[in-house]
Amino acid sequence: MKYTSKSLLLAIIMLATSLPSFGQCIQGGDGSSDIFGSDCVNSVFTSIPFLRINPDGRTGAMGDVGLAISPDASSIYHNNSKLAFAEDKSGLAITYTPWLKALVGDMFIGHVAGYNRINDIQAISGSFRFFNMGSIQFTDESGVNLQEFNPHELALDLGYSRRLSDNLSAGLTLKYVYSNLAKGQSTATSGDINAANAVAADISVFYTNDFDQNGRDANLSFGGAITNIGNKVSYTEDDIKDFIPINLGVGAAYSLEIDDYNEIMIAADINKLLVPTPDTVFAGGDPRYPDHREKSLFSGMFGSFGDAPGGASEELRELTYSLGAEYWYNKQFAVRAGYFHEHRTKGNRQYLTVGLGVKYSMLGLNFSYLVPTSRGTTANPLENTLRFSLLFDLDSSNNE
Repeated sequence: MKYTSKSLLLAIIMLATSLPSFGQCIQGGDGSSDIFGSDCVNSVFTSIPFLRINPDGRTGAMGDVGLAISPDASSIYHNNSKLAFAEDKSGLAITYTPWLKALVGDMFIGHVAGYNRINDIQAISGSFRFFNMGSIQFTDESGVNLQEFNPHELALDLGYSRRLSDNLSAGLTLKYVYSNLAKGQSTATSGDINAANAVAADISVFYTNDFDQNGRDANLSFGGAITNIGNKVSYTEDDIKDFIPINLGVGAAYSLEIDDYNEIMIAADINKLLVPTPDTVFAGGDPRYPDHREKSLFSGMFGSFGDAPGGASEELRELTYSLGAEYWYNKQFAVRAGYFHEHRTKGNRQYLTVGLGVKYSMLGLNFSYLVPTSRGTTANPLENTLRFSLLFDLDSSNNE
């Protein structure tokens, strides 16, 4: 029998709890029903949660908003359809994000994304994300070292976007996901551990409208996307598999050119996981109802709007909110700030973000920093971490 070191267990636990994790509500005295109140913790669990970790330095400084803001090379993560309206013909973005920096020195997320406009109405895009969880030492029951292992996850995305009118576009993204946390190892309860594989798709729409506001150029945009629509996965031979983080997001953004040198933008996103809520009403299992993990893909997705044991009030608590602002001076220097909120019974991720951006000719740099605001013991893996992106506007229209 092989065992992982405590470092691996810590890393996996922190990875899982960095996004919503499973929690149990307090049961009533007869054990058949729950007491649904403000302290009832019943978070939604998914496998491969790194798919919902924002890999972009710009939007990471604005509370993770990104569905309706102006397009750039990293747009494939939030809303691929925006790229049909990109001003530049092509672009490239490279982002480096340290992970659990305060605890582990060699964990990081790397992200490379780019796009190319085929013509005035079409664009293709792609990205590669890699989550390196560091080096782990496996031991046997006696603590003797067996081998070192490098758990990691990756996602490869290919996207296409097209204008449907002067103001509306749609996009489709296909992706392959690979998650290898402890392949080749085994446990006493679940047997051999395998790598998980998933094939998924994103569908997105974007509406943008330029208009004149009191003699100044303004823009109002709306965006929506359903991301990570893909197969359920398992790391063992267990017949019951887990949902990946299928997500529905809608957002809006408003920008205004104050004068020739100053421009501001404010944006807001609302997101919801399209994943079944754990059924805590029958925590011990009820043969009349399928366990939330046993639901089929589409049954789980469409049923996620009304399956919370606490009813409508609990469903509303599953929404997350992002609010962000961006100020540009002379289209060369940007200051950004934002806020992200998740209900404390659904993961308790709450944080402020700040960041800077610099753009000169074809080169840009974005930096973001996260400050947790949630109460309690909830830790954020990006706490006190500086994340940065390097952008290249290739064949910029400004230089054509």
